[in-house]
Amino acid sequence: MSERDGRTARGLPERGELTVRSGTVSDAHTVLGLFDDAVRWLTARGQTGQWGTTLFSESPKRVVQIEQWCDSGGLYLAERDGEPVGAMVLLPVAPAYVPVSDEPELYVVGLVSGRQAGARGAGRKLLETARNKAVAAGVSRLRVDCWAGGDGALVDFYVSAGFTRLHGFEVGDWPGQVLEQRLRRHP
Repeated sequence: MSERDGRTARGLPERGELTVRSGTVSDAHTVLGLFDDAVRWLTARGQTGQWGTTLFSESPKRVVQIEQWCDSGGLYLAERDGEPVGAMVLLPVAPAYVPVSDEPELYVVGLVSGRQAGARGAGRKLLETARNKAVAAGVSRLRVDCWAGGDGALVDFYVSAGFTRLHGFEVGDWPGQVLEQRLRRHP
């Protein structure tokens, strides 16, 4: 990297560090945009099983869901150079379609990252934040669920991030997978 012009050896502009900040309901438009971009990207690849083809911002039910998530106190945004590149919602309880935990936990109820080059690593950075928040809260269990259809790549992503498969489930004809990560609590 050249110190003189702020460019990498390949001539690309140098990118800033990936950071995570807490979000609020005022970030709902940004989060909707991230989900809309993900739907467009998946649809362009013929992968409509996860979220369908309707943009989140065009579904009143999804808009309300995102606004509630953003107002939950558990929203985190990944940013690079001040631009949002990912979002996560972390709550102390699982969604209703997942069996209740028999121990305290934190649950990743939503995770999305942008498709632009600057978003690379945003999902993992947000999951790192989730782990840190869980440990700081004194819980030793972090769970997440995801779409288990298609080629299973999304489940594989979570496994590569340190989660283990617990059990599958279905919501209508939507196949899901619950995963967990066990954490060491601070004494």
